Amino acid sequence: MIHNPVIDTMMAHRSVRKFTLQKLDDETLETIVLAGQQAPFAGQLCSLIYTRRSRLPFHGAVMFTICVDLHRMEVIMARRGWKTVSNNLSLLVFGIQDASLVAENMIVAGESLGLGSCLLGNTPYEAPKLRKFYKLPSRVFPLVQLVMGYPDEEYPPRPRYPLEFNLFEEEYPQFTDEMITTAMKGMDDGYLAQDYYKKQKAMIPLEKGRKETFTYADYSWTEHISRKWGQWMEDPEDILGPLRACGFPVQTEKED
Repeated sequence: MIHNPVIDTMMAHRSVRKFTLQKLDDETLETIVLAGQQAPFAGQLCSLIYTRRSRLPFHGAVMFTICVDLHRMEVIMARRGWKTVSNNLSLLVFGIQDASLVAENMIVAGESLGLGSCLLGNTPYEAPKLRKFYKLPSRVFPLVQLVMGYPDEEYPPRPRYPLEFNLFEEEYPQFTDEMITTAMKGMDDGYLAQDYYKKQKAMIPLEKGRKETFTYADYSWTEHISRKWGQWMEDPEDILGPLRACGFPVQTEKED
């Protein structure tokens, strides 16, 4: 593949869960956010709140709460004499696109400056609490939190699926047994080589009467992710409730 400083920074990405106590200066923080803002957008439907308080996860230097923000857009629309008629689900999809692209730009920018980062994916489920803590107005939904700081650990990037299991020309393929086996082996062997789950003691317990047959010698990514999506978040109310609390009732009927 082609190499240059930008691509090499992206290829070296890994989530960091242990940071030094080094502070983040204002210029670096603002540079990272300005780089985030330069991401492509549907309507700049994203805003950020940051904190540098103590006791951040992993002892990070700063934590950003990256939000889908319709409140700010609707303030501007009101100035122009408009009210929102677009349905909440479509607006959420566009807002999630905007916020995700901003987050990725920030991660790459931070890593190019010697920082590391870790995304907190459970953020949407904490939305009612975060709304109160950060005094978020209605129509602002915290999508993900991004912890950043200077890494205090060294390890290689995590494995990814092979290109032939991820990039398809013209049409989606029918996966062969060989393709599936190769993709699973690449992911699992890579994580096992790093003792990733063993070091974190991160085996997800089995539910619903299943008998445990794995140890940390063979428990790896494909089993870990299968246990997540095979056991958790059965009830859509788990996410619909937080969305409603932040002013995003999602419904199938046309909204008034």
